[in-house]
Formats: sequence, structure tokens, C-alpha cells
Amino acid sequence: MDIGTAKPSREEMARAPHHLIDIVNPDETLSLAVFQQKAKEIIADIHARGKLPFLVGGTGQYVRAVTEGWSPPEVTPDERLRKVLETLKDENSPEWLHDKLRVLDPEAADKIDARNVRRTIRALEVTLTTGRKFSAQRGQVESPYHLITVGLIRPREELYRRVDERIELMFASGFMDEVKGLLQKGFPPSLPSMSAIGYREAVRVAKAEWDENQAKVEMRRMTRIFVRRQSNWFKESDPQIHWFHPNQKEEIESYLHSAIISL
Repeated sequence: MDIGTAKPSREEMARAPHHLIDIVNPDETLSLAVFQQKAKEIIADIHARGKLPFLVGGTGQYVRAVTEGWSPPEVTPDERLRKVLETLKDENSPEWLHDKLRVLDPEAADKIDARNVRRTIRALEVTLTTGRKFSAQRGQVESPYHLITVGLIRPREELYRRVDERIELMFASGFMDEVKGLLQKGFPPSLPSMSAIGYREAVRVAKAEWDENQAKVEMRRMTRIFVRRQSNWFKESDPQIHWFHPNQKEEIESYLHSAIISL
């Protein structure tokens, strides 16, 4: 899943060591707790070598879990309950299932995309199994890290233009071949990984339900929603985040240099 995830190229990965890339197959689930543990182990190893780790990404939940010391609910998966919830989703819709979560736990529903069926089911599973809201079970301990947080920001219009350009580049770079190859290898569209923005739309093209233009329109719409959700995780008003435009390279380097020295 290289093109649809904008995975760093081999040239980019050769410039600096990258971690947690290509560690699971499309039909494997990397839970928040497992990601958190793997990230902690890698950070400890980098520190032990006298280097400075950069945690880079856009998924706010996973970033915060590491930097803020979250303790995800330790509830053993209930496969029987999950199958029941999956059946209810199939008989109704992902949005219907998300509405049920909103009744039980509005705070969790606000933070989970209605199309993210895997997270919706997990939140319902934890809530129904324990009798306590999923949102109330996320523990937190003091972060063991000294953090320097830098955000890169662009005007929304510029960001949307870059989104449109990226979608066009994805298709020009062979995105449909990538998706068809995954389907041919036996990875079904029902997998959580195949429900990511881009993949679910491309699957509909591969199944001759949509043409490429319809897929691009929907990808642009969903990516704009994702952009807005990201801004809820990383707010311009957050005093812990130091914001720069990507073109301010000298200012970013100067800030990082002085911030690292002061640690």
C-alpha cells in the first residue's frame, strides 16, 4: 500500500532512518496500544544511541498516545460481539452503527469518524463489555519525554489545491494498479486498511461501480473532511505547538537549534 498512503520513497528513507514503515500486512491490525509500545521501544533505542527521534505524522490520536502517555483500555477482544456488530453494520450502515455509539458515548463518537468502522466497533465493544464509556477509560500518565512540537501550516486554499494535485498524481503513478493488485492477492475490500480514503473509492472503480472521475471527486471531499478533523487535533491556538509555513526553513532550523540546546 505505497501510493495510496504516500509512503516515503526509497530515496527519502535513504536520507534518514525511518521506523514503523512496512511492519504489518494489509490484513493485519496494528492497535493503538501496540503502536504505542513499538514507538516507545524505538524512541528508547534512538536515545540510547545519542540521537534525537522525530515523531512525524498527522494521526493525532496516535501521536498523542505516545507523547501524552495514554493508557488505552485493556479489554480483551470479544470476537462474538464484534461479529454481531459487523452484522448490524452490514444490515444497516456504518453511520447507523456510529449513531448507536453516539447514544452510548457522545464524546467518543465526536472523535471517531463514522466511516472508521473498526474504531466504532472497538468503542462499542469496550463500552458494552465493561458497562463504562469508552471515552472515560483512556488513562493517562505523565509523559516521560521533553517535547519540542513543531507544526507546518498552509492556508486552507493552498492545502486543498495540494490535495487535488496529490490525488491526480496518485492515479498518474499507478494507484489503480496498486489497488487491483491488492484485490488479486486476496485482500478483500472489507478490510479496515482497504477502507482508508482513496482505497475504498478505487475499489469501486475496480469493480466498475464508478469511473475514475467519480472516485476523485469523492476522495477530494473526504480528504477535505480529514483536513478539518486534523485541525481539531492540532489547533493553531495550541500554545505547545510552534507553527511555521514549510517555506520558513531557516526559521524552523533556528528554532529547533535553540530549543534543542535549551533541553
